[in-house]
Amino acid sequence: MSPSATPASQRIDEQDLRFDAHNPRIAGDDPGASQEELLLTLWRDFAVDELALSIAANGFFDHEPLFAAPQDGHFVVIEGNRRLAAVRLLRHRALRASVGATDLPVIGKRAVAMLETLPVIVAEREDVWQYVGFKHVNGPQVWRSHSKAQYIAWVHNDLKIPLEEIARQIGDKHRTVRRLYRALMVLDQAAEADVFHVEDRARKQFAFSHLYTGLDYHGFEKFLAINPERSYRPAPVPKSRLPQLGQLLVWLYGSKSRGEEPVIRSQNPDLRVLDSILTTRNGVAALERGLGLSVSHDISRGDDAIFRETLLAARQSLQEARGKLLTGYKGERDLKAVSEDIVELAQSIDAEMIERTRGRRAGARSTSR
Repeated sequence: MSPSATPASQRIDEQDLRFDAHNPRIAGDDPGASQEELLLTLWRDFAVDELALSIAANGFFDHEPLFAAPQDGHFVVIEGNRRLAAVRLLRHRALRASVGATDLPVIGKRAVAMLETLPVIVAEREDVWQYVGFKHVNGPQVWRSHSKAQYIAWVHNDLKIPLEEIARQIGDKHRTVRRLYRALMVLDQAAEADVFHVEDRARKQFAFSHLYTGLDYHGFEKFLAINPERSYRPAPVPKSRLPQLGQLLVWLYGSKSRGEEPVIRSQNPDLRVLDSILTTRNGVAALERGLGLSVSHDISRGDDAIFRETLLAARQSLQEARGKLLTGYKGERDLKAVSEDIVELAQSIDAEMIERTRGRRAGARSTSR
């Protein structure tokens, strides 16, 4: 089914519909989750209350049918689990109490009866992945990047659809689909190896973009020994680098159990700084000792690079100060004292540089004899 093709819907009893235990967004890694557990997850994590309030006020829009696949005498909702949860909670007071949805409005008998059946397009799961992917990966109701990656991984790993075909069918760039898929495979590999779990991150928000963006950088690839051309598959990190993978994810996301905050505060510029650190042993060792991103970055760059940079910056600052001298200096004694300190410091640096230059020349002459 192409994203633009929408077959006719039919009315199906709400009681015959089931939440999708294979939907990675709501079931996570537990395909055996019960219907009650799935309802609780939807209510707790997916803003079902907003949909319920809308349906209570305006009814269920028939032009937005659910998509469901027949299974064991019922229909498993492939697309529309949040809407089914909203309808179910509005119709059944006992369910509202079970999930703590005490603030939802109580609708009348007529409204309850109108929600007894819902518009549903019945199709096999394999036949509607393009439509669902287009709608939520690159369409009008875009999921967050982590949810996109989970959906792409399901289509690729379970339905055996090539990543190139997924990108073509859902109207997304091939590179984006590949990046999201690889990052999720890295994350899943860390969980399977028990070196990092997303649930253990230090902050509530999960910045999945840190990982899929960083994996494109040379330092990340080198640190994890990832082959950039052959990494778009399950378990892309060599087993020998799994400890490094766990450490890297803690640097990205922190760890509640270890009491560690992430070293990445904002993606720009921290992610590039971390990438630079990962290219040097000294920088990595500094991070491992807990010296922080800024100090570790300085260590990774080396004193020669920092000396050159700071000396050039000092010259630029003095040139700017000289340009403001006429209108900015009014004879203040403290500023004159600062100027004298700068002269003394500059002369000291220059003298030491001359001495080191002479020493190197003398050493070079003695070596050449």
